Amino acid sequence: MPRLWNETIQAHRHEVHAAILDTTWALVSKHGVRSVTMSQIAEKTGIGRATLYRYFPDVEAILLAGHQRHVAGHLEHLAALRDQANDAGERLDAVLQAYALICYHREQGDPELGALVHRREHVAQAQHQLIDLFRDLLIEVAQTGDLRDDLAPEDLASYCLHALAAAGTVASPAAVRGLVTVTLAGLRPPAPTPHHTSAQEQPDMPCHL
Repeated sequence: MPRLWNETIQAHRHEVHAAILDTTWALVSKHGVRSVTMSQIAEKTGIGRATLYRYFPDVEAILLAGHQRHVAGHLEHLAALRDQANDAGERLDAVLQAYALICYHREQGDPELGALVHRREHVAQAQHQLIDLFRDLLIEVAQTGDLRDDLAPEDLASYCLHALAAAGTVASPAAVRGLVTVTLAGLRPPAPTPHHTSAQEQPDMPCHL
């Protein structure tokens, strides 16, 4: 098969695949998970049912693929923020802020759809990628002396992941920012403990009569 023809076929398949995902997500957002059928998806996408089944076995498989694409887009966005030219501290702030907003908006969606796509195996894979991304950035921050050194960067990355997951329960984007501020404070080196001089350590003072 000529290379140009093969590339044309692959591009067409990619377009159909993307159209199926987009159409299914739109239908589910409008009608709910349980109300959407493969026949509806095929009709709205403009393809035959037989063609649809060559791509996906059922609606659930389409939704999982759509969610994986969604997650990949989020990871790409976070990686772009991590790789900006700003200093490490500013990039860490930007990445954590963006991730917290993702968590916040995720909880605003359909709970039934969220329960379907946020399965343990898919969540675990995404969390592993997030921890790697956070860890790499925290290592850069550590080189500036602005990161606490009593915990490993990977442990602190896990702390960020779980602390900011709480953004899904706060009331507003302003509260999300506050949560990020608290999380960042937990990453900084502890303040030195002030030394309190005991009475016995007080220097002799001249006596003024």
